Amino acid sequence: MENKIIIGNMKMYMNLPEIKDYIDKIESLPNNVILCPTSIYIPYFIEKNINTGIQNIYYEDNGAYTGEISIEQIKSMNVSHVIVGHSERRLYFHESDYDINKKVKKLIEQSLIPIICVGETEEEKNNNKTIDIIREQLEISLNGISNNQENIIIAYEPRWSIGTGLIPSNEEITNIVAYIKSFNSNLKVIYGGSINESNIDTIKQITNIDGFLIGHACINLDKLKSIINKINTFDR
Repeated sequence: MENKIIIGNMKMYMNLPEIKDYIDKIESLPNNVILCPTSIYIPYFIEKNINTGIQNIYYEDNGAYTGEISIEQIKSMNVSHVIVGHSERRLYFHESDYDINKKVKKLIEQSLIPIICVGETEEEKNNNKTIDIIREQLEISLNGISNNQENIIIAYEPRWSIGTGLIPSNEEITNIVAYIKSFNSNLKVIYGGSINESNIDTIKQITNIDGFLIGHACINLDKLKSIINKINTFDR
């Protein structure tokens, strides 16, 4: 059985001494684990031969875009995976599905793997609009991209779950993952949103997901390793 994809989104946590201490304590990580640190720390992870992703990119190849990071730049550093459309990017930086579509097209063009985040707000969930919202996000984000493309990961992250400790039921996640795969059977679908040591034993029972996107819990190395071990032991 192929191991689940495990992606750690380290967000804007940890200063340089903390990052160095974190990396020094990593003896090794399984090949199915990809860590996405703050972009300025990426070289430290690559030097340790850790599978490394990035939390965001800009869709232009190069130019006068102060503060942005291009796909060409990250590809030259051997970064393989890119998170796009995270709910925090949508909320705080007003990224639209059309922006995400531009990024995804560029990533596919450069043979990099996009991790496209989709998910509904609490209000949308309560109004039974979850599937409608996800359909719209997928239709726009994947517009113009062949259904035969296999290197795309969709991360279902309900916006009401991120950082709240609340998670959907296994049945709800199963149904949403099934819908996303019915949209395009080549998509790999992972779940993210308040994953921790306590709930991973329950969430990993879901049979149709391809992996997990771990947020705040991944900045504690002991907690991350515990989650990884629970997932990989189950896979075997």
